[in-house]
Amino acid sequence: MERITARDGASIVLHSTGTGPGVVVVHGGGVTIDVYRRLATALADRFTVHLYNRRGRGDAPARSEPYTFEQDIDDLAVVLEHTGSGNVIGHSSGGFIALQAALRLPIHRLALYDAAVSIDGGFPAEWLDAAQEALRVGDTARSFAITAAGINPQMAAAKLPLGVRLVIIRAFLRTPIGRMMGDLLPMTLDESALIRANDGPASRWEGVTAKVLLTCGADGPPYYVDLNEALARTLPRARTLVIPRSGHDAVNRAHPRLVDPLATFFGAPVTPERTGHP
Repeated sequence: MERITARDGASIVLHSTGTGPGVVVVHGGGVTIDVYRRLATALADRFTVHLYNRRGRGDAPARSEPYTFEQDIDDLAVVLEHTGSGNVIGHSSGGFIALQAALRLPIHRLALYDAAVSIDGGFPAEWLDAAQEALRVGDTARSFAITAAGINPQMAAAKLPLGVRLVIIRAFLRTPIGRMMGDLLPMTLDESALIRANDGPASRWEGVTAKVLLTCGADGPPYYVDLNEALARTLPRARTLVIPRSGHDAVNRAHPRLVDPLATFFGAPVTPERTGHP
């Protein structure tokens, strides 16, 4: 563990493990790096994996308000510069941050899993206003239940009556990970609102020159398949991969069916981008 200095003078705590080329992980919205330690361990025999908590979580400093993704991109820039890494994994809303960062930072290879990018309305957001209102009046369980069903429409629990889902969610919020996700729910909703506000055509990402692996789970939210295909048609150096028997948390579970393709992707020789110049 080491501390590095962000552009605003705050300290970013870097948790690094393993040996080999560096890979930086940009984690999702409602969690901390703790749920990514299994991934870091699985890759540590081939790569040096760098984890850091995004602002407002765990050992990270507070985030700026009003919140935008700019501070997250600035922090990623500092981590990449410090580690010398050009390899990035982005998960969920961390995938949006990493993809946005790839438009301006020296990222050579970018692996995204369930990147929360909205293309032509493809990321569901009709649930968001109700979830924000429930949280505003202090009903965290109701807000969480609405959010979980909105983001994960494929799950059987999402089809249950709200009253039943509330019973399940209240029990979940009493578990350690449930308490963490409940505490971070305001950030999850803030990030979802920004993703909705940044909806647009896939062409906005065509300036990304990194080699990109767009992954999602066969058992996860189905809209990620379409979003990844839309990105792959636009990004000049991208391909898609659907991971079998995997949901939105596959990055956290770190099964070989995901870890091995990631290792192959980051371990391949770097080929220079063709610029058309002699």
